[in-house]
Amino acid sequence: MAKAKNIVTSITVEIDAPVAVVWQVLTDLDRYPEWNPFTVRIDSTFKLGDPVHLHIPTPGKTPADGKLMVYTEYLVAFEPEQLLSWEKRPTEDDKNAARRDQYLEKISEEKTRYFNTDIFLGVNQDSIMKLSGAWVQMSFDNVARALKKQAEKVYAEQRAQA
Repeated sequence: MAKAKNIVTSITVEIDAPVAVVWQVLTDLDRYPEWNPFTVRIDSTFKLGDPVHLHIPTPGKTPADGKLMVYTEYLVAFEPEQLLSWEKRPTEDDKNAARRDQYLEKISEEKTRYFNTDIFLGVNQDSIMKLSGAWVQMSFDNVARALKKQAEKVYAEQRAQA
């Protein structure tokens, strides 16, 4: 099988928290501004096929610097504690297309592996990769690190309350 050409894959992190806790953080949309440097807000029902509105800082800027870019994609996978995916579909006005997958793997009762990918699709995939690939790579690596930090923090708080 040929390897996909225009795919960005984040670093893989091992998170010292159960997969249920990591999934909780990943799907707690109200708390995204607390930890996610790439997608600082998401509006979604988490129902397959429904829109996912992603609020992302302009490349090279922080949310405090100015406007957020808003992308509407569609939920295509919601497999608790395993996979969360959405995709941008081409339209007549915008031929760009992509799919983002976020993977969780239970390593042990208190350890989870995470990484995410974005594959650029459609007629503009080569130019999107050339223009945005490095920025997406850096952003996804930062998300992986931030998810690790947040999930470990949430897990520590849960253990302290137990």
